[in-house]
Amino acid sequence: MPDHEWTPSRREALSAGAASAAMLAMGGAHAQQERPNIVLIVADDLGYGGVGCYGAKDIPTPHIDALASGGVRMTSGYVTCPVCAPTRAGLMTGRYQQRFGFETNPGPEAYADPKFGLPRSEKTLAERLKELGCATGMFGKWHIGYKPGLTPPDRGFDEFFGFLSGANDYFPATGRRSGRQPILRGTKVVEEKEYLTDAFGREAVSFIERHKDRPFFCYLPFNAVHSPLQADSKYLKRFEHIADQKRRTHCAMVSAMDDNVGRVMDALRKHGLEERTLVFFISDNGGPTPLTTSSNAPLRGYKGQVLEGGIRVPFIVRWKGKLPEGKVYDRPVISLDVVSTVLAAAGKPVGPADKLDGVNLVPYLTGAQSPPPLAGGGKGEGEPHPALFWRFHDQRALRQGDWKLVRANQDPRWRLYHLDRDIAEARDLSDREPARVKEMEEIWNAWNAELREPLWHRQDGRTRRRAGGDGGARVEAQFKQLDKNGDGKLSADEFGRPRIFRQMDKDGDGFATLEEAKSFFYGRGRPKR
Repeated sequence: MPDHEWTPSRREALSAGAASAAMLAMGGAHAQQERPNIVLIVADDLGYGGVGCYGAKDIPTPHIDALASGGVRMTSGYVTCPVCAPTRAGLMTGRYQQRFGFETNPGPEAYADPKFGLPRSEKTLAERLKELGCATGMFGKWHIGYKPGLTPPDRGFDEFFGFLSGANDYFPATGRRSGRQPILRGTKVVEEKEYLTDAFGREAVSFIERHKDRPFFCYLPFNAVHSPLQADSKYLKRFEHIADQKRRTHCAMVSAMDDNVGRVMDALRKHGLEERTLVFFISDNGGPTPLTTSSNAPLRGYKGQVLEGGIRVPFIVRWKGKLPEGKVYDRPVISLDVVSTVLAAAGKPVGPADKLDGVNLVPYLTGAQSPPPLAGGGKGEGEPHPALFWRFHDQRALRQGDWKLVRANQDPRWRLYHLDRDIAEARDLSDREPARVKEMEEIWNAWNAELREPLWHRQDGRTRRRAGGDGGARVEAQFKQLDKNGDGKLSADEFGRPRIFRQMDKDGDGFATLEEAKSFFYGRGRPKR
């Protein structure tokens, strides 16, 4: 059925009621208590086996490991898509992003479909928390909207320091070649000289320092460890013993991110905020191992696939004094649960009208809520979700208990795996379990019937040329956004990318007109970097 006819299932209604009851059980009338701070840390392209507490042997990650030892480490933690932007749309809304047409990455910003972006009809977590009086800040990669009205300052964030696109160079633009995208503070392009991972950590710590006396939401979506592979020398020195340059650089990038997780946690400890702060750490998708050496071990598959390696990720939740310390939780949970968990912790009622797909994880992680297990699929301690779903282009998957039904990599048929016995998805049981395949396919089809068709498809220079479009409207919208003084031309400072600007400024007068911008981006198929 279409999304506007969405109705809650009995399980969802029970879960919402149980969540409220569980929060009351955790400390009386929650509305009278101070709301907790929220810290949401997102790694980019970090594989399941990419940090120490998930099995990495050659990358010490003491600070991320400390999050796990001081909180709950999920071993069946999922995201809603095997690529960046759709996962972030689901994470920010608590809803399967396919419900509102956000199914794919946009491609390079200069070529993105004009319809790309998180629709205004969908409320972000920042917008919800801002309504409760929380200070809201974001420091890092956005990737869910480029146009005015769809950027972080327009979607609930009081403070924003970061970039809008899907990838960025970690160092300032130097020499002949640079992929540095504009770094923004709010809506203004700024110059940033520090290694980008360190800069984002610095800004998050500053935000915490300045808002320590009121509830805050600190969203820290690193672009680490997404390509390009670039690391500061102080981090590279830690891995001089690794001969392979690609692997050495990747390890250094993970180590830099871990250091900055530590800086954030140190700031919370310094001000006595640990017991008043709910912390999440998650990756946006699995690692692209051939490109960056990221590890998804022991899973099969990579970023871009709905096999486990593309969608099962490190997922840690810590709330000192409220959640168990050092617990390992193995039942399936998903990034959609972040919004529901945060809103329950903040004492904000959530009902069917919110149409959220996640659940409040706190009662499951504490053991306060333990509904009957799923028939034939559960472990006996209760499942947060009857099923989890994926749709990405022609790929599709469903996890129900320990069973997973999947069609990936243009496979013409469904494959069935029992993940508790076969985490690597090596033994297809579909021929042995045809009735189960049929039943699970029907469940997936019923979910799929609730979704919208994608509002856009990924575009780049090649797809635009094939489609015969010039993309002028997209360039014009971006041009107007950067033209801060409204004089109809861009200066080098307004554009923010010196090397690209020099190529775009064809007449060399120190300014770029809209026609020069259109000619540069679409006159030869793709922009130079």
